[in-house]
Amino acid sequence: MNLTALAVPKYAAADFSEETWWITLIKAVFLILFLIINVIAALWVERRGLGRMQTRPGPNVAGPLGLFQAFADAGKLLFKEDMWTRRSDKFLYFLAPAIAAFSAFSIFAVIPMGPNVNLFGHSSPLQLADMPVATLYILAVTSLGLYGIVLGGWSTRSTLPLYGAVRSSAQVISYELAMGMALVSVFLMSGTMSTSQIVASQGQVWWAFALAPAFVVYLISACGEVNRLPFDLPEAEGELVAGHMTEYSSMKFGWYYLSEYINMLNVSAVATTMFFGGWHAPWPLSHFGILNDGWWGMLWFFLKMWFFMFLLIWTRATLLRFRYDQFMTLGWKWLMPIALLWLVAVAVVRGVTAWVEIPLPILGGIIVVFFAVVLAILWVTDKGEVVTRDPASEEYTGFEDGFPVPPLPGQQPVKSTRAGREPILATTSEEGTDE
Repeated sequence: MNLTALAVPKYAAADFSEETWWITLIKAVFLILFLIINVIAALWVERRGLGRMQTRPGPNVAGPLGLFQAFADAGKLLFKEDMWTRRSDKFLYFLAPAIAAFSAFSIFAVIPMGPNVNLFGHSSPLQLADMPVATLYILAVTSLGLYGIVLGGWSTRSTLPLYGAVRSSAQVISYELAMGMALVSVFLMSGTMSTSQIVASQGQVWWAFALAPAFVVYLISACGEVNRLPFDLPEAEGELVAGHMTEYSSMKFGWYYLSEYINMLNVSAVATTMFFGGWHAPWPLSHFGILNDGWWGMLWFFLKMWFFMFLLIWTRATLLRFRYDQFMTLGWKWLMPIALLWLVAVAVVRGVTAWVEIPLPILGGIIVVFFAVVLAILWVTDKGEVVTRDPASEEYTGFEDGFPVPPLPGQQPVKSTRAGREPILATTSEEGTDE
């Protein structure tokens, strides 16, 4: 056996020096097909997976094991009546789902799916494009996709879609801040914002282990970004019917539906790239050069991405929807402080190691202890919800601040002041009378 094959792997960033325009075009078409095929697979995996988790079969009629159910749904959307609401702003009503779909498809442009390989006689990376600020491009396009949701709710001139759009804007802004700060710690450790260089910097250790708090914050924020349970407040069926998509039908609804699942793939791919070693093979397979180079990178990337996809599906089947105040409390009072404290700790570590050499285990232990103490302080000082009134001593009128509400535990409904109506007594009539 060649002992050099078991050496510590060394990785390089993507090299686009031999890239041609037609190879770039082929990559772009491949990414579109790759995303669409993965969405079809995600629909089947989610429905069958949720069925098994909830003790029911899931789709099992359209094709073997329900494999053709996604194609049946796509055909239904294509041939469904395309309605246009009378009061809507026609241009924005049509533009909103197009923005959502365009933004969703654009993220994978800077995601590295493998190293440089031989493509038609040219050495080209399995990545469409890269730039020194590729991760900022991801955050910018993600923010642009919010306009598709906000304009979709506002352009219909309808109440429930507008509520869903406002909720979504507050949700994305809140959780995008925590997500951004979680990614900044990756920038500090990698020394770059280029996605291919971030993947190359994880040759020794994946950032999911070295930056575990940032990794956890990213996972929670990503679930909130894609409006999935337990964070689907903008599309809460029991409150808003379908949120910003309520007034859409046919393929305009289909573009929203497609973009939601592509965004699930996007956050999973970003988690793989930033924290899970990208296309690198998992240890100990990474020490075998033949399994950690060439087209094998696409296999490892695909498996890691679907690991995070399964986590999203599992979360949907397990957790219930939050109340909106709990949702905002989690984002602003927990995720934001934790991400900020961890970012400060990483910045201090990078500054100290630039001047003094400290063994990595000792340094990691100091950071873990500091972070645990800060979390304990936050936990102890958090008072939670303090109830200062006794509902049983208050009169229940059926309304609270002008809104109809059910009685709280211990409250008795107020008796009506209207006089009771005498019951109507049925009497038999004699035969031949008009009664």
